[in-house]
Amino acid sequence: MMEPKLAAQPSGIQARNYAVNPKPRKRLVDVLRNPAWISFIWFGMTAGVSMLATPVRFSAATITRPIALDVGRVVFAALNKAEFVALIILLIVVRVSGQTMNYIAVTGVLALIVLAQAIWLLPELAARTDLIISGVEPGPSIVHGAYSIMELTKLALLLYLGFRSLQLLIDQGSGSD
Repeated sequence: MMEPKLAAQPSGIQARNYAVNPKPRKRLVDVLRNPAWISFIWFGMTAGVSMLATPVRFSAATITRPIALDVGRVVFAALNKAEFVALIILLIVVRVSGQTMNYIAVTGVLALIVLAQAIWLLPELAARTDLIISGVEPGPSIVHGAYSIMELTKLALLLYLGFRSLQLLIDQGSGSD
């Protein structure tokens, strides 16, 4: 039986093997040990709530500001809990990936951001929400700005970690370690 011929590669272009491992079980283990998957899931969850759902909530004509703030408080409290779960999974995956030293700074900053949001920013924002719901307009504060900066930093770090981890996975699969 004749094997089909593969099309010739144009000169100067080398074929690159993007498969991690031809054995599906080992490939799955390699992918699960790579921090990219949890980084991208966490990024999507956070971006969906912070960058999409929150602005849309405040643009709805039938939702009053106090109701939108109250819903936001509940949503961001739930998001913060989900981020703690994602952080724990990420720390475990980074540890078992053998890349702890490469990612210690990124994961450390992510942990500090999630802790700062849980301990300082979210309680402060919830207190401001309570004031607005009770009819008092609180004075100016840096809390929203600090939260936004930390949220954008967190998203950037998650993208960096995800794409950097994917690159290592590709490099391992092509034998360029």
